[in-house]
Amino acid sequence: MEKQTIVVKIGSSSLTNDQGEIDEQKLSGYVEAIAALKKAKHTVILVSSGAVAAGFKQLGYPSRPVTIKGRQAAAAVGQSLLIQSYIKKFGQYQLVPAQILLTRSDFSQRERYQNAFSTINELLDRNIIPIINENDTVSIKELTFGDNDMLSALVSGFIHADQLIILTDINGLYTDNPMKNPHAEKYSFLEEITDEVLASASSEGSKVGTGGMKSKLEAAKRALSLGVSTFIGKAEGKYSLLQVLQGTGDGTYISNKSMQPINTKKQWIALHSESTGKIHIDSGAEKAILYDGRSLLPAGITDVQGTFVKGDVVEVYGQNKLLGKGKVNYSSTEVMIEIKKRQEQGKLAPSIEVIHRNNWVTFK
Repeated sequence: MEKQTIVVKIGSSSLTNDQGEIDEQKLSGYVEAIAALKKAKHTVILVSSGAVAAGFKQLGYPSRPVTIKGRQAAAAVGQSLLIQSYIKKFGQYQLVPAQILLTRSDFSQRERYQNAFSTINELLDRNIIPIINENDTVSIKELTFGDNDMLSALVSGFIHADQLIILTDINGLYTDNPMKNPHAEKYSFLEEITDEVLASASSEGSKVGTGGMKSKLEAAKRALSLGVSTFIGKAEGKYSLLQVLQGTGDGTYISNKSMQPINTKKQWIALHSESTGKIHIDSGAEKAILYDGRSLLPAGITDVQGTFVKGDVVEVYGQNKLLGKGKVNYSSTEVMIEIKKRQEQGKLAPSIEVIHRNNWVTFK
């Protein structure tokens, strides 16, 4: 089998027992399956939940805390317990894991985004297994990914993975909840995540987790948009993850070969950057940037809103809707000056590229 880069996401319910503590047998099983991937020369990144679930019992909580301070305190205790368990288990296979804790701001700030990318790639080059989790000890609602399902999708696009494997306690996606409806039918393969499919999925998570099947489908939809195929299902046994790669896994495969990977810079512009202004353009410029692969020039700009500087990201609007986002080469003041020049001098005015096509992302 050709070497692949794989992101494996394991949720809290898949790692813990009924009391909410780390289940050593479950953990050993997943580590053994990941070790089999590594032995087959695949590159593996693990996105692991379980910190809050592992820690809340140590603090005396009867169940997963709902307050921010309780959740963060449980994560502070549980994260160390979780990584200690991983270090011990992976050590049995002469594999070394490395802990990476991320927040939304690590993605939204360009320099930190680049640093995270460089760190993960250096670890992979050194044959280390990055274990990524959201930094629940400091995250607040506005800065979270929602759950580790979405984090795993963003990481898979970030490092241009070949496959995202989202493990859960249900063997794939069904037309209805199979635990409540015995007539529910399983989807073995999907080319896209439609609104109808999303509507059929439950948003209810387990008592130790935050996400349900809906969050996994939203993550798969995001991964698909970044050119990454996704598997959602169960994996039990030493060779279970290898079976997923071979197409015989116990779950649902979501893949569309027409969806191409997006380079890391454009991912940041499209998904993580904060827009500092708006540019409105005419129909001619709309055609040029959407269909002709051209850069945005001042001649097609009809209005500028907000204050921005060179290197900022702005939203670009056409006649009827938001078209996309791009990183500007000039400030809002400079763009307005160029527009005025065009109005006064017409075609005689030298043109500039306000947004180069390599720094532009179209929204579909």
